[in-house]
Amino acid sequence: MQSKTIVFIHGMFMTALCWEKWLPYFQGQGYTCLAPNWPGRDKPVEELRRDYPDGGLGQLGLADVVDHFEKIIRALPEKPVLIGHSMGGLVTQLLLQRDVAAAGVAIDSAPPAGVFTPSWSFLKANFPMINPFVSGSTPRSMPFADFQYAFVNTLPLAEQQGDYQRYVIPESRKVPRDSLISAGAIDFKKEHAPLLLIAGAADHIIPAGLNKINYEKYHASAAQSRTDFKEFPGRVHFIIGQTGWEEVAGFVAGWFSAAN
Repeated sequence: MQSKTIVFIHGMFMTALCWEKWLPYFQGQGYTCLAPNWPGRDKPVEELRRDYPDGGLGQLGLADVVDHFEKIIRALPEKPVLIGHSMGGLVTQLLLQRDVAAAGVAIDSAPPAGVFTPSWSFLKANFPMINPFVSGSTPRSMPFADFQYAFVNTLPLAEQQGDYQRYVIPESRKVPRDSLISAGAIDFKKEHAPLLLIAGAADHIIPAGLNKINYEKYHASAAQSRTDFKEFPGRVHFIIGQTGWEEVAGFVAGWFSAAN
C-alpha cells in the first residue's frame, strides 16, 4: 500500500463534517487527511437545509460524485488510501476499480448494481429514495423518524436528535437510483488494490448480510486481489459517529499496517 494520504468519502444525507472525529485520529497517526465534500456540499449544514428544495441537487448523479473524487485524487502526489461510508463506500469500490487508490475501506457500503437482499429493514429504509411514484429529479429531505430507523436505530434518543441536527441534509434521489444501473456496476473479476469491507450488525439500511454478499462477490470471481471483511456487533449505520467509533477506526488503522 505504502501511502500516508487518506481521502475520506462521505455518504448520502451528510457532508464531510461526518468525519470530524476520524480526521484528527488518523492525522495523529501521521496521515495527511482530506475530506472533500460531494459536489454542491461546500456549505454549512444549516444553509443546505435552507436551500431545499434545490433543483440542482436533484440532478446530481452517482457518476458525478465518482468523477469529482477521481479528479481530486489524480491531482495528489501519491495514490491515497480511501475510506468511504455508505454510498461513499460504493464510491470507494468504484474508484478502486479505476485504479486510482493504494487501498480502500468501504464502511456499511451501499451495494453495487445487482447486489441485493430482500431484508425488510433494507427495503423499508431505502424505498423512499427509489419510490417509482416520485420523480428521480426531486431531492428528498429525510424526516427525523426515518433517520432514526435507518441510521441510528439503537442509540439513545438524545444522541439520535443531536446527530440529526448536526449532520443531516437533503439528498438527491438520482444517486441511489444510479447505483442500481451501470453507473454502480463493479467488475468483481478485475484486479484491485487491497479492500476492506466493514459492516455493522445492527445496521438497518445496509444490513450486515448485504455487506457480506458484497464481499463474497469478489471471492466468487476468483480474483487474486486482497479483499477482507469485518462485522462489528451492535453497530448501526452511523458507525463512524456512534459511541465507540474508536474501535472501528483502530481496526482500520491496524488493517492498513497489515496490508502494507
